[in-house]
Amino acid sequence: MDTVDTVTARARLEEQRAGLDRSIEILTGERPATESSVADAGAWLTDADRVEAALASLRAQRAAVQAALDRIAEGGYGLCVTCGKPVPPGRLEARPEAARCVSCQSRHDRHRY
Repeated sequence: MDTVDTVTARARLEEQRAGLDRSIEILTGERPATESSVADAGAWLTDADRVEAALASLRAQRAAVQAALDRIAEGGYGLCVTCGKPVPPGRLEARPEAARCVSCQSRHDRHRY
């Protein structure tokens, strides 16, 4: 079994988390505070909805990154949270926050939608 380089993974994840935190901070500052007129109400809602959707996505990504950092701290990084088998190193290289092996992630995604 290939060993997982948790030092490199931790550094990548911490960098990713910092970038997500910056993006969340920026988008939080861009939330439209109030609508300027009734005519602009539709555009305001669209902008607000778009910002909220982006924030939700960023927060979900941040939660996945934090969970991966927690798995490193607990000694479970690199093991699938569903089946316990090793997550392929190539998958962790591409997505250091990956919590599941490809098979389990595929099943998880099918049941989510």
